[in-house]
Amino acid sequence: MSAGIESPENTGTAVGLVEYLIVEFPVGHRTGENLPLLVDLVDRGLIRVLDLIFIKKHPDGMTSVVELADLDGDGELDLAVFEGASSGILGADDLDAAGGVLEPGASAAVVVYENRWAAPLLGALHHSGARVVAGGLIPQDALVEVLDAAEATGA
Repeated sequence: MSAGIESPENTGTAVGLVEYLIVEFPVGHRTGENLPLLVDLVDRGLIRVLDLIFIKKHPDGMTSVVELADLDGDGELDLAVFEGASSGILGADDLDAAGGVLEPGASAAVVVYENRWAAPLLGALHHSGARVVAGGLIPQDALVEVLDAAEATGA
């Protein structure tokens, strides 16, 4: 695997929280301009990319996997560092489900990543007999709405 990409069984340490994102690109508008930010998160050791797969939802509703490619059309492979990033966590059913949230004609990146900052904490908790029994994400739109409302009221 490429730099920054490791399979979980090769780490020998506790695994951090593992999450996924499905990032939809508007039809006909993939610039690749944000990809260096993902690479930076890996380089700084904040995350570990376990899977990165691009999919496209066709007008007939079918979903297909798209090979890593030059996303911004500049002639360079933007995601070469992630070539082969596949832990096997994502299956065909997951990709079909991801395609279900896309607009017809849109493409998306499906990324499964480990929050590496959490690994030492989770390892220590496990060692002391504690266990994480629940977790979740607050939807970004809801979070922004609450924070904006709090700022507006001076809370």
